[in-house]
Amino acid sequence: MLDWTMLTLAGLLSIIFAAWLLIQVFLKGSALRVYDQPIRNSRAGPQDHASPEHQKVLHLLEQAQKEIRAVPRKQWLTTVRAVMARGFCEPPLLAEDSGYWVQGVDAGGVPGEWVLAPDADLHRRLLYLHGGSFISGCPHGHRVITTQLARITGAAVLVLDYRLMPEHSRRELIADCQTGYRWILDHGPEGPAPVRELFVAGDSAGGGLVLTLIAWARDAGLRAANGAIAISPSVDTTFSSPTLKSNLKTDLMLGPGLEGFMKVPRSIRLLILWAVNRMIPPNPLISPIFGDLSGLPPVLVQASEAEMMLGDAQRYVNKACASGSKAELETWPEMLHVWHLFEPVLPEAQQAFERIGRFVERCAAN
Repeated sequence: MLDWTMLTLAGLLSIIFAAWLLIQVFLKGSALRVYDQPIRNSRAGPQDHASPEHQKVLHLLEQAQKEIRAVPRKQWLTTVRAVMARGFCEPPLLAEDSGYWVQGVDAGGVPGEWVLAPDADLHRRLLYLHGGSFISGCPHGHRVITTQLARITGAAVLVLDYRLMPEHSRRELIADCQTGYRWILDHGPEGPAPVRELFVAGDSAGGGLVLTLIAWARDAGLRAANGAIAISPSVDTTFSSPTLKSNLKTDLMLGPGLEGFMKVPRSIRLLILWAVNRMIPPNPLISPIFGDLSGLPPVLVQASEAEMMLGDAQRYVNKACASGSKAELETWPEMLHVWHLFEPVLPEAQQAFERIGRFVERCAAN
């Protein structure tokens, strides 16, 4: 009896040790604390606090969150997608007689749309990947951003409507982005034509996809982008950044939805993320911070000093620079996650777009 009890105990201890080893070695990834140091002179906004217009933005956000909270659990995802598809503000550049226009397109089997300014240079192209936590978002809901990018870059902007989770796997939506990248190299709004200058940009989940995409293009031997823009990107699926907790209360966009998840023990979170994504969390395909960041095109990252993803942004830029790539971080105080969505009413969003325009011009000149 004693021998059986000892064997059972030994077996349980072996299982516990194996689970601990799995989490420590395979699910956590390498330590990233060395990249936590703040980046000097990163603040791009001229003021120390949010503009008065920020209060109007908070009201718009609260209206959207109330709409989502009011529905039964079974309707939650459908409602989130409807809110994201509608957007928070109407894109003023698409007003009648503005000269801006949108055209649906099949980008090598991936649906999307071209967004063009009246004077668009059809050989300068920008591939845009929208945010939405990989479960929501679409080109229509991000037209405030994409029309502004068309304006300030002069590029023909291709916005992909990539597949979403949970109906599709993370690998499938990544494959859509890779297909879009290959396609835009040889196709413009008027049909087959080689690209002269290429940029890639995205926000939140889409920002993380952009940073994954430029490393994939390097490894695949494809023509590199002239520059990449990542707005409030998610780059670490292990959720290890310190600002995920320190900025939880100040991030009014992501905080309410992630508060419960962040209370779950990290080992359990990692197992959940492994199951949901069907890849280990530190896989560079879903956590570009863990990949090789050398030999990348110039990268501009913009983030709010109040958002949970600030630490991801700092870590990515610090590691990219340490790896020999050109990367810079611009921050604004007290802004929402992806405050660019509120450009029609928010001066800080207008500032951010103008700085993106200057970054694109610098990259195009080199």
